[in-house]
Amino acid sequence: MNKDIISGKWTQLKGQAQARWGDLTDDVFDVAEGDSKYLAGKLQERYGWERERAEQEVRDFERTLG
Repeated sequence: MNKDIISGKWTQLKGQAQARWGDLTDDVFDVAEGDSKYLAGKLQERYGWERERAEQEVRDFERTLG
């Protein structure tokens, strides 16, 4: 699924993302609006992951979407 599709369906996908990364707030997801770089940055910040791991988490999430 490409980033345009993710951005377009973000409202629907937001719930799945919140279930996966429950420590992130609604505000983070509202600002992210499907922006994978922003989301990876917030995962890094919140979970203390290295950039590569955060980006991999986002890619893995994108793959689960079909």
